[in-house]
Amino acid sequence: MKISAELRAFTERLGHEFARPELLVRALTHGSISTATRPDNQRLEFLGDRVLGLTMAEALFSADRAATEGQLAPRYNALVKGETCAAVARQIGLGEVLKLGRSEMMSGGRRKEALLADAMEAVIAAVYLDAGFEAARRVVLRLWADRLENVDDDARDAKTALQEWAQAQGMGPPRYVQAARSGPDHAPEFEIVVRLDDGREATASGKGTKRSIEQAAAAAMIEQIEGTT
Repeated sequence: MKISAELRAFTERLGHEFARPELLVRALTHGSISTATRPDNQRLEFLGDRVLGLTMAEALFSADRAATEGQLAPRYNALVKGETCAAVARQIGLGEVLKLGRSEMMSGGRRKEALLADAMEAVIAAVYLDAGFEAARRVVLRLWADRLENVDDDARDAKTALQEWAQAQGMGPPRYVQAARSGPDHAPEFEIVVRLDDGREATASGKGTKRSIEQAAAAAMIEQIEGTT
């Protein structure tokens, strides 16, 4: 099967040349354009999530042999979460080659975080099926290299820090409430309120994912706490 120049350029950015390029095409096919003879990437996404997970778990385990499970878990979560997968997808221009239906394309599907994250996992699975685990592992470690190196900074995010503080004060976990949502599906804007058991509240709003605005609300709460201590 021959692939377009656009897909060939993508494989160069990905760092893997496919012996079976039809696997790549399937990994890039969203459900909005799939047919009975043109399956979407959901099954590949399922597999790719597991390949990514094993690769990250192994890399973290080998990189810091003194780390406890409690230290490894947040690092792992930071590396495999959807936001990280979507960021890697943007890094290699995956959105540019996604195969979408017209309605999904018109609603900004090429920029949607969930679509990018799912497709990134599907591409990892395509590499795995094309050339085996070691090939997929090499691709993942190269694309995630900077994030692996700086994972401690990513792992201790504002939500984690706030929850640890609340627990140290004998409180339950902070509660995040969506106060408002506006804007189109491809560029939503959220207003999030975070509440503590002692009655304190902090609010953040802006464009992005709901999780990213929750992070901003947690950061605002931490600033409020630090300002009163």
